[in-house]
Amino acid sequence: MDRGGIFAGDDPFAIAQSWLTEAEATEPNDPNAIALATVDPDGMPNVRMVLLKDIEDDAFVFYTNYGSKKAQEIEAAGKAAFVLHSKSLRRQIRVRGVTEREDGPQADAYYASRSLKSRLGAWASKQSAPLSSRESLMADVAKLTLSLGINPPRPPFWGGIRIRPIEIEFWADGAFRLHDRFRWTRETPNDRWEVTRLNP
Repeated sequence: MDRGGIFAGDDPFAIAQSWLTEAEATEPNDPNAIALATVDPDGMPNVRMVLLKDIEDDAFVFYTNYGSKKAQEIEAAGKAAFVLHSKSLRRQIRVRGVTEREDGPQADAYYASRSLKSRLGAWASKQSAPLSSRESLMADVAKLTLSLGINPPRPPFWGGIRIRPIEIEFWADGAFRLHDRFRWTRETPNDRWEVTRLNP
């Protein structure tokens, strides 16, 4: 298979990291922003932008409030998908896979790395629930600042979600809309990858 250049390699996570690293030098804002897709219990899809925080050896990780709509839908389905689009590079990475929580030391470390205001905001926000006013939210933040101090612990309802892919597709823009696409697939996260070149 003629898979060289930016598509070369036997590890799709290494390729994804390489593409993201390159995007960090060219994208003006949030090169790690992904459009995360989930479905509700009726099969109605939802999509929203979140920030991809880790590309691990065999998974992708983002963080959220576990009470949020996205986290509830992921918990119920056990699956999610996302696309990372690097507009300046004219590339995208599409991922579909099974999910699990990351609510251990790794989540604690990431939470501790955030700014104090972001950490307090995580405590104050009942994400996706109705909000009477911004003023009430800011009042909650002020109360929590007094009660939790300058080193708040990670909320028990906030942490990571890890996506272990069964499919990853790398897409790069080509002349005359003859794009390059390679799809990596496996039956389960423990199986070996198979790579297929796709038509544009």
